[in-house]
Amino acid sequence: MNETTQLPHFREAFHRRERRSVPLVRQFVREALVDWACESRADDVLLCVSELVTNALLHGVPPGRGFRVPLYLEPADGILRVEVHDSGEGEVRPVVADATPDAEGGRGLLLVAALADKWGVGERNPGKVVWCEFEVSAGVGRGRSTR
Repeated sequence: MNETTQLPHFREAFHRRERRSVPLVRQFVREALVDWACESRADDVLLCVSELVTNALLHGVPPGRGFRVPLYLEPADGILRVEVHDSGEGEVRPVVADATPDAEGGRGLLLVAALADKWGVGERNPGKVVWCEFEVSAGVGRGRSTR
């Protein structure tokens, strides 16, 4: 009996520390979700990506540097993983804040924690990786090929 293994699908983007990077990353992720036919939770994924990238730009990416956004889809178990790699040194690990009702910010990771199935922070030298995962209905192969 022949056994086949489905390899994870992978894409990666690199962006500079610029405000316009947030919509560019959302578009990058949206295209991957369409190509991988796993759009069932696109709204949740895109909101979480926006929050993670915004946090990286505000707190983790030093001026003159950029950040990476790798995407992984494991077709066998339908897990989509989004990572945001920054290069900030000496940064405090991100935590879910206890924002007051009138605060203008501080709810990004609260949203990520509520919408993603899992999330966390990993080590990187320099910087850190903030990631989130989603169980998605993946019909990989319907769209364009992976890049």
